[in-house]
Amino acid sequence: MKLLEGKVALITGGSRGIGEALVRKFAEHGASVAFTYVSASSKERSEQLAAELGDQVRAYQSDAGDYNQAEMLVGQVVKDFGKLDILLNNAGITRDTLMLRMTEQQWDEVIQTNLKSVFNLTKHALKPMIRAGGSIINMSSVVGVFGQAGQANYAASKAGIIGFSKSIAKEYGSRGIRCNAVAPGFIETEMTAVLDDKTREGYLAAIPMKRLGSGDDVANTCIFLASEMGAYVSGQVISVCGALNC
Repeated sequence: MKLLEGKVALITGGSRGIGEALVRKFAEHGASVAFTYVSASSKERSEQLAAELGDQVRAYQSDAGDYNQAEMLVGQVVKDFGKLDILLNNAGITRDTLMLRMTEQQWDEVIQTNLKSVFNLTKHALKPMIRAGGSIINMSSVVGVFGQAGQANYAASKAGIIGFSKSIAKEYGSRGIRCNAVAPGFIETEMTAVLDDKTREGYLAAIPMKRLGSGDDVANTCIFLASEMGAYVSGQVISVCGALNC
């Protein structure tokens, strides 16, 4: 059963990892999908993904952390697809180091890409969504809930997303707009694929379900929140973490 037939979704950071899983899963469930990538090195990969999934999927080069680019992106997506029903703020980076070693640039880059991007896209997506309602899903992290040594910048950005999501849910619930945060735990991606055996074993030992999550585990949760199955779910933080730190 296709849960998103006739819906238009915008997904930031959709060229790889969890983002790619989101693009594939949303298209599988019938949505028309616009997704973004930032670097020129991701252009070919992103265009190949869009071509593989068909005419209902388009890739856009856009920096979600840039306010003006975000405004132009939303306008272009609405022009190309006619409307916007779902916004999924997934773009994110890490610049991990201990606080005494962290530079101002490392702090600013993470906050701009991970948190300011959520403000940028939500700000501009609200206007077309107010007409007919919609679902906004913001990608947080279990690190934003529990913290993590060496990731003060990342944890702050992801915790900020949670407070932001709850506030938007309260502000725009009366307009038919739902807003939720998803907090993944350790997910199998290209980054985790290069971990050495000792590090991987340490991760697995901390996870009661004894496996890393998959991109599809996260994407399936987002499908629920984006579809009518989650029609009365708003202002929530849903962890996808195999009971890690629950």
